[in-house]
Amino acid sequence: MNADVLVIGASPAGLMAARNASSGGADVKLLDKKPEIGTSTHPANTFFKSMIDKTGEEVDQSYVIKKLNGAHIISPSGNYVSVKSAGFFIDRSKFDTYYAEQVRNTGVDIRTDVEAYNVIKSGDFFVVSTSQGTFRAKVVVVADGIKSYIARLLGLNPVKYPDDIAWAMEAEIESEGIGKPDMFEYYLGNVAPGWKSTYSPCGGNRATLGVYVRRHGRDVSGFFNNWVENFKKSKGLNDLKILDTKTGGDPIACIPDEIVSDGIMVVGGAAGQSGIGYGMRAGQIAGDVAAEALSKNDVSKSVLSQYRKIWNKEFRAEYYLGRIALETLRKMNDDEIDDMMKSFEGKDLSFIKGNPLNQAMQIGMYLLRNNPKSLLSYRALLRNR
Repeated sequence: MNADVLVIGASPAGLMAARNASSGGADVKLLDKKPEIGTSTHPANTFFKSMIDKTGEEVDQSYVIKKLNGAHIISPSGNYVSVKSAGFFIDRSKFDTYYAEQVRNTGVDIRTDVEAYNVIKSGDFFVVSTSQGTFRAKVVVVADGIKSYIARLLGLNPVKYPDDIAWAMEAEIESEGIGKPDMFEYYLGNVAPGWKSTYSPCGGNRATLGVYVRRHGRDVSGFFNNWVENFKKSKGLNDLKILDTKTGGDPIACIPDEIVSDGIMVVGGAAGQSGIGYGMRAGQIAGDVAAEALSKNDVSKSVLSQYRKIWNKEFRAEYYLGRIALETLRKMNDDEIDDMMKSFEGKDLSFIKGNPLNQAMQIGMYLLRNNPKSLLSYRALLRNR
């Protein structure tokens, strides 16, 4: 079973890579180990419009459950900053299915329930052994998610700071009117060290609660349980039912590293590209570059590195500044976070836009420019922990 391009993983990044490569004239096969597209077990089910804007894609109402107006960023003592930015709670199954249909319409051969076992180079082709036979391709796009098995097989270290993956646990909850508010809520501090705990209303009596924790291992159930109890107390809830839980990882500010080699590109979570929109944009770039390289009959690292060059131009500065902001947050104690949040009282924050990574960066830069006292809190960045 031969192809010009073999995409491993039907993540949003993988779907975009397959679609764009096929639209550029390549013969593409997409493999995914799930029984069917749209059976995601990952907790990623929200995004801000600014993230999707980076891809040039339109938000389609077929997968939108609820539109929200922005987010409250809340300190340990309850002080908060309101950031207005259009956001969406989505049906992740419908989202994946929507884009899978686009991929099929470009002529991509999608194979589900196929697990990749091994990848070796043989002449001008990569030979990929799977649970459903052997595939051969000139270019392999790796999109198999956090802690990519295939990238490791290929000897790549696609994430620069893998220990900083934010491991997540999220639950769908039910309680009277819990889904009616029109703002996300992101809580900072030791309730979820290094990143955030979340409350995402999705309409009516439904919402999700989650924790995203860095540097505390993959099992974050203890943090999640504490967050649920804290949330119930803060909202005065006696009747809250947990319907379903999901786990996963967010490579927020982990920084892409080795994401290109001869005939290989790594995209999405596997490459440390956090967020649905950012992963999709990386996939688009990789798909376009793959098609162009094949048209020149040159899929060497030097040619495929155009993918990395474009990604760097669009995102490198943002990711590094975001990492500085989040590493500082991780090292701050709750009192310091409270003091930092007081700096925003009465301020016009309409300039803060975009996804949480962008917001963290913009807030940090605002403090450093306009409130020298905040530098005392930002000494946390220098702490060795």
